[in-house]
Amino acid sequence: MNWIDIGPLADIPLRGARRVKTAQGCVALFRTAEDEVFATSATCPHRNGPLDEGIVHGRKITCPLHNWVFSLETGEAQGADDGSIATYAVRVENGRVLLDGTALARASAA
Repeated sequence: MNWIDIGPLADIPLRGARRVKTAQGCVALFRTAEDEVFATSATCPHRNGPLDEGIVHGRKITCPLHNWVFSLETGEAQGADDGSIATYAVRVENGRVLLDGTALARASAA
Protein backbone atom coordinates (compact mmCIF):
# COMPACT_ATOMS: atom_id res chain seq x y z
CA MET A 1 0.00 0.00 0.00
CA ASN A 2 0.99 3.58 -0.63
CA TRP A 3 0.16 5.47 2.58
CA ILE A 4 -0.44 9.22 2.35
CA ASP A 5 0.21 11.30 5.48
CA ILE A 6 -2.92 13.42 5.89
CA GLY A 7 -1.95 15.17 9.12
CA PRO A 8 -2.22 14.94 12.89
CA LEU A 9 -5.08 13.02 14.48
CA ALA A 10 -5.70 16.07 16.68
CA ASP A 11 -6.91 17.96 13.57
CA ILE A 12 -10.00 15.74 13.46
CA PRO A 13 -12.33 16.54 16.36
CA LEU A 14 -13.84 13.72 18.41
CA ARG A 15 -17.18 12.72 16.85
CA GLY A 16 -16.28 14.97 13.94
CA ALA A 17 -14.80 14.94 10.46
CA ARG A 18 -12.46 16.63 8.04
CA ARG A 19 -12.68 16.76 4.25
CA VAL A 20 -9.52 15.97 2.28
CA LYS A 21 -9.22 16.94 -1.37
CA THR A 22 -7.45 14.36 -3.52
CA ALA A 23 -6.78 14.14 -7.24
CA GLN A 24 -9.56 11.54 -7.41
CA GLY A 25 -12.12 13.56 -5.44
CA CYS A 26 -12.89 14.44 -1.84
CA VAL A 27 -12.59 11.97 1.03
CA ALA A 28 -14.11 12.43 4.49
CA LEU A 29 -12.12 11.36 7.54
CA PHE A 30 -14.21 10.62 10.63
CA ARG A 31 -13.06 10.27 14.24
CA THR A 32 -15.35 8.41 16.63
CA ALA A 33 -15.74 9.00 20.36
CA GLU A 34 -13.54 5.90 20.84
CA ASP A 35 -10.72 7.53 18.80
CA GLU A 36 -11.23 5.27 15.79
CA VAL A 37 -10.66 6.84 12.36
CA PHE A 38 -12.59 5.94 9.21
CA ALA A 39 -12.36 7.25 5.64
CA THR A 40 -15.24 7.35 3.16
CA SER A 41 -16.41 9.27 0.15
CA ALA A 42 -17.33 12.80 1.22
CA THR A 43 -20.79 12.92 -0.36
CA CYS A 44 -24.01 11.05 0.21
CA PRO A 45 -25.21 9.04 -2.81
CA HIS A 46 -28.81 10.18 -2.19
CA ARG A 47 -28.43 13.85 -3.11
CA ASN A 48 -24.74 14.60 -2.69
CA GLY A 49 -25.08 15.75 0.91
CA PRO A 50 -21.80 16.73 2.62
CA LEU A 51 -21.14 13.72 4.83
CA ASP A 52 -18.21 15.47 6.52
CA GLU A 53 -20.80 17.85 8.01
CA GLY A 54 -22.93 14.97 9.29
CA ILE A 55 -23.38 13.52 12.75
CA VAL A 56 -20.91 10.82 13.85
CA HIS A 57 -22.53 8.35 16.25
CA GLY A 58 -20.84 5.10 17.13
CA ARG A 59 -19.43 3.74 13.89
CA LYS A 60 -22.03 5.46 11.72
CA ILE A 61 -22.49 8.80 9.98
CA THR A 62 -25.83 10.53 9.39
CA CYS A 63 -26.10 12.77 6.34
CA PRO A 64 -27.05 16.31 7.40
CA LEU A 65 -29.47 16.85 4.50
CA HIS A 66 -31.89 13.91 4.60
CA ASN A 67 -30.81 11.82 7.61
CA TRP A 68 -29.55 8.82 5.67
CA VAL A 69 -27.30 6.71 7.93
CA PHE A 70 -24.21 4.85 6.70
CA SER A 71 -21.85 2.41 8.39
CA LEU A 72 -18.35 3.86 8.56
CA GLU A 73 -16.99 0.30 8.51
CA THR A 74 -18.74 -1.04 5.40
CA GLY A 75 -20.21 2.05 3.74
CA GLU A 76 -23.63 0.38 3.57
CA ALA A 77 -26.80 2.41 4.14
CA GLN A 78 -28.63 1.47 7.33
CA GLY A 79 -32.33 0.88 7.93
CA ALA A 80 -34.75 1.33 5.03
CA ASP A 81 -32.32 3.37 2.92
CA ASP A 82 -30.61 1.67 0.00
CA GLY A 83 -27.11 2.40 -1.26
CA SER A 84 -23.54 2.71 -0.11
CA ILE A 85 -20.57 5.03 0.09
CA ALA A 86 -16.97 4.17 -0.77
CA THR A 87 -14.70 3.33 2.16
CA TYR A 88 -10.91 3.58 2.22
CA ALA A 89 -8.22 2.05 4.40
CA VAL A 90 -6.90 4.47 6.99
CA ARG A 91 -4.63 4.08 10.00
CA VAL A 92 -3.13 6.17 12.75
CA GLU A 93 0.59 5.89 13.35
CA ASN A 94 2.56 8.03 15.82
CA GLY A 95 -0.37 10.43 16.07
CA ARG A 96 -0.55 10.91 12.28
CA VAL A 97 -3.47 9.89 10.05
CA LEU A 98 -2.44 7.86 7.01
CA LEU A 99 -4.76 7.20 4.05
CA ASP A 100 -4.32 4.37 1.53
CA GLY A 101 -3.37 6.14 -1.69
CA THR A 102 -3.38 2.87 -3.65
CA ALA A 103 -7.13 2.45 -3.07
CA LEU A 104 -7.75 6.03 -4.18
CA ALA A 105 -5.88 5.38 -7.42
CA ARG A 106 -7.98 2.25 -8.07
CA ALA A 107 -11.18 4.21 -7.43
CA SER A 108 -10.26 6.73 -10.13
CA ALA A 109 -9.69 3.95 -12.68
CA ALA A 110 -13.19 2.52 -12.23
